[in-house]
Amino acid sequence: MSASELAELAEEEERRRKRAPWGVVALVLLTGLALIRNGSGEFDVGPPQPASAAAATADGGATPSPFASGPAALPFGAADRIRIPSIHVDAPVMAVGLDAQGWVGAPPPENPNLAGWFTGAVSPGEKGTAIIVGHVDNKQGPAVFYGLGALEKGSRVDIQRKDGRTAVFQVYGVEVFAKNDFPSDRVYGSKGTAELRVITCGGGFSKQHGYDGNVVVFARLAAVE
Repeated sequence: MSASELAELAEEEERRRKRAPWGVVALVLLTGLALIRNGSGEFDVGPPQPASAAAATADGGATPSPFASGPAALPFGAADRIRIPSIHVDAPVMAVGLDAQGWVGAPPPENPNLAGWFTGAVSPGEKGTAIIVGHVDNKQGPAVFYGLGALEKGSRVDIQRKDGRTAVFQVYGVEVFAKNDFPSDRVYGSKGTAELRVITCGGGFSKQHGYDGNVVVFARLAAVE
């Protein structure tokens, strides 16, 4: 075997070695869920996708709430931090607006553990639909919302606000929508109560176009702490 062939084998072994930790994380998250390639195109497995059983129903079919009956909506309070215990998310939140194409913007991809609160909508806990977004991955590996598609109905999402209150939301649906057929009214529209949407990339992946969809978590205010 030539020196160049030996060098290529060594490089491939090094690439496999570097990928292994992310593969272990993904396999834990992906039990029973579909596999796709993630956004960087440099890793062998991708983030979990929502199970059909987690889809939101027309009446918001939540599982019985572990909290008291829904609290009154809160006044304005800027989002400061998001915690999703079941998928080990604990991340600061920055303000984001619309990007040049008119989509809700996202935090800088260089910081994998950072989410964005869309200031064009209400704050978390106010009457209306609050929007939190974040990346699924970057070139280094999984990012803040990598495990979002693994959430189930009844999961808890805490949004710590800068006024010292924490708006506690209960998930009632998790779905993936194609970007070219995104149901904006359904996702962003107000239901007249305090709701939350947490959004990241998902669906199929190609190196040319990236992800072709978005994973959306539907949740409603369940408690205030």
